[in-house]
Amino acid sequence: MKMIVAIVQAKDSSRLRKAFTAASIQVTQLSTTGGFLREGNATFLIGIQDDRVQDVLNVIKKNAKSREQYITSQMHMDVEGGSAFPVNVKVGGATVFVLPVDDFIKF
Repeated sequence: MKMIVAIVQAKDSSRLRKAFTAASIQVTQLSTTGGFLREGNATFLIGIQDDRVQDVLNVIKKNAKSREQYITSQMHMDVEGGSAFPVNVKVGGATVFVLPVDDFIKF
């Protein structure tokens, strides 16, 4: 058994949750906040049998899309006369951890 922890942008979470349901994959969804852009994320916790791990990864890959977004850089703000400027960064997609599970207990 594995524990999959998948972190996606909040705007992808509804589509991803529906895709998990359609694939009969049970999930727990947590609302989280990212440290870089300080925007809303969703973290999915998925306990799954080893032979279904690739199914879960395929659903995530298909439904968590990366995109580009401009953010205001705070670099050089401490320099006299410095000003913020927009920087194009890649956001979205998914960060996924697949962890071994020693025990699974349900009360």
